[in-house]
Amino acid sequence: MANMVNLTINGIAVSVEEDKTILEAAKHLHIKIPTLCYHKDLCVAGNCRVCVVEQVGNHKLVASCATPVAEGMEINTNTLKVRNCRKHIIELLLTEHREECTKCYRNGHCELQALAAEYQITNQDFIDLVPDKNYTIDMLSPAIVKDDSKCIRCQRCVRTCAEIQSVGAIAVAHKGSEMKISTFFDRSLDEVVCTNCGQCIVHCPTGALTEKSYVENVWDAIADPDTHVIVQTAPAVRIGLGEELGLGIGTRVTGKMVSALKRLGFDSVLDTDFTADLTIMEEGTELLTRLKRALVDDDPEVALPMATSCSPGWVKYIEHKYPEYLPNLSSCKSPQQMFGALAKTYYAKNIEVDPENIVSVSIMPCTAKKFEANRPEMKDSGYKDVDFVLTTRELAVMIRQAGIEFEKLNDESFDSIMGIGSGAGVIFGASGGVMEAALRTAYEIVTGREVPFDNLEITPVRGLEGVKEATVKIEGTIEAWSFLEGVELKCAITNGLENAHQLLDAIRKGDKFYHFIEVMACPGGCLGGGGQPFPVDNEIRLKRMNALYEEDRNLPIRKAHENPEIIQVYKEFLEEPLSHKSHKLLHTSYVKREQY
Repeated sequence: MANMVNLTINGIAVSVEEDKTILEAAKHLHIKIPTLCYHKDLCVAGNCRVCVVEQVGNHKLVASCATPVAEGMEINTNTLKVRNCRKHIIELLLTEHREECTKCYRNGHCELQALAAEYQITNQDFIDLVPDKNYTIDMLSPAIVKDDSKCIRCQRCVRTCAEIQSVGAIAVAHKGSEMKISTFFDRSLDEVVCTNCGQCIVHCPTGALTEKSYVENVWDAIADPDTHVIVQTAPAVRIGLGEELGLGIGTRVTGKMVSALKRLGFDSVLDTDFTADLTIMEEGTELLTRLKRALVDDDPEVALPMATSCSPGWVKYIEHKYPEYLPNLSSCKSPQQMFGALAKTYYAKNIEVDPENIVSVSIMPCTAKKFEANRPEMKDSGYKDVDFVLTTRELAVMIRQAGIEFEKLNDESFDSIMGIGSGAGVIFGASGGVMEAALRTAYEIVTGREVPFDNLEITPVRGLEGVKEATVKIEGTIEAWSFLEGVELKCAITNGLENAHQLLDAIRKGDKFYHFIEVMACPGGCLGGGGQPFPVDNEIRLKRMNALYEEDRNLPIRKAHENPEIIQVYKEFLEEPLSHKSHKLLHTSYVKREQY
């Protein structure tokens, strides 16, 4: 048990563990100390100094986020000296910040704006330095816009990219007044190792990093009478959208979301869960095929462990950092891209609409999906699979623009043809969900029985831990899969690219062996994606995760292979998993990329 330290804050006694900071101790007393560079997910930096407090006996103010507690310490957080200092720091930050709040994407969600309002910064006592700065705005990436004029150099994005994601696409360049957040040789984010995951966006306190918005493109498509606009919605959107629109964290709003999308004018409102189920059929069959090659054919060329390919941030990370493992990636497209390919083929044929007149829109919790939709590989139908990708936040913008009172909407159901999804598809939005969904189906295909876990819930793969492991022993196989009898299927699940880095290094060194691994680029999986509501921390991620599992429990179909629309699409169009047609439309390959 940790040793306890006794101190007083604003004259109130408090006891906390000795490894806590003044900032954390103040939270125990429900005393709010403002911060900008501090974030629960990141290491302490103490860059911005907005969190300064007065320590009795110390003539200098100290940064509460970076100062550990000590026995007998006396702290004051609300003296005149402290308030004036914080106010001047905020004013100094504003001198180098291009103030166009009403036109800024982060208007209403900007931490600097909130502090300026809280401290009543109505007059500027310092010289405005913005006109003298040679700011740049990088808009070349299809996913992320980087606007240096709004950067306050808190370095939260740099620490996020290095600590959480192990990517290092951005770093601090130059010193003093010339200091800026930059990339390798100041290249565009589109030309460096950026995985487009958007974690820098959700950790940025201002509008310096935002997603590239396609809202107006979608409005234009909806307004075009000659265009048939369909929309798909990812699992994590239904537990993030309500949060963005003022409802409680983790509120499930599936029916209201569908209702809102129909009111926005989409011609058909469909569900990415459908192609999440389809991914399970294709990916599960691919895994079983690889296992047969390894165990029966003794093929030395088979690439194990097989790795999931649903997360485009993870795919781009492996292209840059671990290209030798590209053969290990499943050849399956992500559910978003499978949906897009079928939208321009199977769906178009069923509703008798020329695919050239179909605009396929996806609502995703992820900014990397914007990049993925623009990959040159994603045109196997003869058309671009997905035309526009919007984040959860962008959908909320459209709902507000349309004047829809979201919380008062009645629940509606998804449209037919690619509109039914199972609980297995829903849990794709959580770390471990793809693995769990695949095991539910693969185990039943091989044995004819449900996976041997209570209520289909494979709890070892769930949670926010960095790397999770699960072993499923296959027993009682049917004759066609007898070669798997007694095999202990070794699985690993990870979220956040730093954890993926640790996992791949262990596999590379031979310290670990697995048959199947799932990697999600973002902490917690898609529910913590770069397009989800602000703010985010593990407490918020856990509430969203629990909401997804609750959605799964309440659905009538919880296994991908029991989805009637999946059965129908194979019967009418794809024939069987890994058929020639499914290979053409639903599978792809990836490329080695530069490491700068």
